Amino acid sequence: MRSPGDIKRSIEERLRGYLSRDHTGIRRELLNLFVRIKSLTVPLIFEEMQQHYAITYHSIASMVGTIASRIGILHVRKPVEGNNCVYELKEKYLDLVTRVMQSAA
Repeated sequence: MRSPGDIKRSIEERLRGYLSRDHTGIRRELLNLFVRIKSLTVPLIFEEMQQHYAITYHSIASMVGTIASRIGILHVRKPVEGNNCVYELKEKYLDLVTRVMQSAA
């Protein structure tokens, strides 16, 4: 079984790799939204991001899905009455995300 330290190192490597492929700043901005707001839906993210970037709804949903499933720093809540999942940055990774984004700047 992997230790919590091993898991954090693995997540940090994935996050650094994800940000290294960010040529437009969209990925960094998306992560900044989660650091600032912590709990978002794809429609809310799309509204915010389309003000600054020429981006599609599908590409936002894809990025959020990648961050949630492959990097593993988001918690997904599926509301009973609504149809939009709520994505939240896991509190235990807030410092890690902030540190990686500052060092990758």
